[in-house]
Amino acid sequence: MKMVEKSGLKVSSTLLEFINNEVIPNTNIDIDKFWNKFSEVVHELSPINKSLIQKREIIQKKIDDWHKSNKGKDFNKKEYVNFLKSIDYLIDEKNDFKIETADIDEEISSIAGPQLVVPVDNARYALNAANARWGSLYDALYGTDIISGSIGKSWDQDRAKKVINFVRDFLDERIPLAQISWKNVSKFKIEENKLILFSDSKKYFLKNNEQFIGYKGDKENPNSILVKNNSLHIDILINSNTMVGKIDNADISDIVIESALSTIVDNEDSVAAVDAEDKVKCYRNWLGLMKGDLSSTFEKNGKMVVRKLNQDREYVSKNGEKINLHGRALLLNRNVGHLMTNPAILLKDGGEIPEGILDAFVSTLCALHDFKNKKNSRTGSVYIVKPKMHGPEEVAFTNTLFEKVEETLGIKKYSIKVGIMDEERRTTVNLKECIRQVKNRIVFINTGFLDRTGDEMHTSFEAGPMIFKGEMKKSTWLNTYENWNVDIGLKCGFSGKAQIGKGMWAMPDQMANMMEQKIGHPKSGANCAWVPSPTAATLHSLHYHKVNVFDEQDKIKSREIAKVENILEIPKADRPNWSVEDINREIENNAQGILGYVVRWVDQGVGCSKVPDINNVGLMEDRATLRISSQHIANWLHHGICTKDQVMKIMKKMAKTVDDQNKNDPKYKKMSEDFEKSIAFSAACDLVFKGRVQPSGYTEPLLHQKRLEKKSTN
Repeated sequence: MKMVEKSGLKVSSTLLEFINNEVIPNTNIDIDKFWNKFSEVVHELSPINKSLIQKREIIQKKIDDWHKSNKGKDFNKKEYVNFLKSIDYLIDEKNDFKIETADIDEEISSIAGPQLVVPVDNARYALNAANARWGSLYDALYGTDIISGSIGKSWDQDRAKKVINFVRDFLDERIPLAQISWKNVSKFKIEENKLILFSDSKKYFLKNNEQFIGYKGDKENPNSILVKNNSLHIDILINSNTMVGKIDNADISDIVIESALSTIVDNEDSVAAVDAEDKVKCYRNWLGLMKGDLSSTFEKNGKMVVRKLNQDREYVSKNGEKINLHGRALLLNRNVGHLMTNPAILLKDGGEIPEGILDAFVSTLCALHDFKNKKNSRTGSVYIVKPKMHGPEEVAFTNTLFEKVEETLGIKKYSIKVGIMDEERRTTVNLKECIRQVKNRIVFINTGFLDRTGDEMHTSFEAGPMIFKGEMKKSTWLNTYENWNVDIGLKCGFSGKAQIGKGMWAMPDQMANMMEQKIGHPKSGANCAWVPSPTAATLHSLHYHKVNVFDEQDKIKSREIAKVENILEIPKADRPNWSVEDINREIENNAQGILGYVVRWVDQGVGCSKVPDINNVGLMEDRATLRISSQHIANWLHHGICTKDQVMKIMKKMAKTVDDQNKNDPKYKKMSEDFEKSIAFSAACDLVFKGRVQPSGYTEPLLHQKRLEKKSTN
């Protein structure tokens, strides 16, 4: 990798040319002034960044020592809480306050709906996610297990009729008509600012004409009817010439609904970016999204297809005025956390740049293009989601970093908005004080089972062997944590102003199960929740039609706030008496998940994909899965629940299973052909056998090392 001296830094020529030749032009930024100020900020903040990471390890050692010294004693929760306070782990809450963030887009502040997460390194996926603001409800139902029966490749009229009936029921429920059902409607007309529906030549109306927003086409014979429920739009398309329109009483050809209101474009857990080449690939796609000119060309059904960003949607209001609706999801950028460094830039002392500092500058620099065209944020904001922060001090550092970026780029203070991923234990228990540090720029908090459980296990590693992963979801600490996140968000004034989010549905092929279970997220008071695909976003949006989240939040405000002491209940097994068969089954499940993910990460640089689990159920996996599974086995090894030989035998067995699951992938290289030479297998083993000493149980250090090793052999 060629390095170029620039303002006291050594910068990869790939990154330098990208920033100077692609990002900065048309931003009014002076190139030399930028690099001079950037270098100054990097050298000022890097030591602070390093000290915060060191503090994590100091605190962790104190916790480890406390558990060791109290081994065999009855757990005293009060003593434990006092101890955590004494080591600056648990901070006393100060006075109540409300967040003061301004210039927030309505997709964040006042409309509840699904949120997609997409790896930024894949332009096609990123475009699909950005365009997932609107989705065909007919297609989503027809192509998934929501509708009973098999899904064939050829046209199935009976299945289509089931879809039509499903959607008519939905319209009856959410856009009700006076006196009749949508099933009886045969024609539409707009007259005197009202939507008129005909059945047997008789006129009927909506129960609430306020739900009628606009139309396309002729008043006498519209080809599109726009209605609204819970702030979400529904576009009823009318075309008798389509296959569906021909069999529909009212010639309705499709129902297109607002789906992914927002999308997190991910630079973190779902990508494998280990050097300048990888980072520039990620940054270039983000730049294209911010400029609005990102495109992807690919082959589909024997034809070359060019995918671009959707344009806004135009309608005529019932009053005859023009309506313009956003054509794509509001995009947020998830940067990396504070831990990792990257060889793309070297500091004066030869050390690598903290990757989070680099991400903050480049993400915002790219967003300057959107500040001009306002196709993403209409309010002049750039939304950065910040993961894996430990406590208020680290959140305060993020705030300082963003202030430095704003000063360097000459943009208004608090233009950079922040989302806090509530996925580390020290952030959870101090959530209110974390929010306080960014009360003028925060727009988002959320919970995540996998990372949060990974940190739960690592923090309390010495306390004892952890319970089975499946039991974690029923544990006191986890349920309290989920409620606590909502309670604190509402207490700090998030309702109607910022997002309270919930985690991912990981099974993209099991939409019927998702529809049964994921309605729990809006009912919990979350005004967004993660989904793995545009189809899932369209289906999940039905939950937000059914549940008015802001009404739910008003109810929740009156309940007793969750107790932090219950979050601190450690999920360990006091007297484990598990059978060898149960232990082996749990290890096999963990090992298969680790290997299935790692082999693609290390060998192919794929950070997120649908990975079959031990039962061949496709799961959308990212590094969070790896963290919980590797820490779980490492914990059991440490406490003698299993042996190293036992685990290694299972790792080799599961490697063969993963090899078989990937036999149809032409790029795949079998681990079992030579375990000793397989870098991917070595990486998976290291994550387990060296899991105890990984910082906070994170997988990035080892994965980056092994991926760089693999890239050097290509």
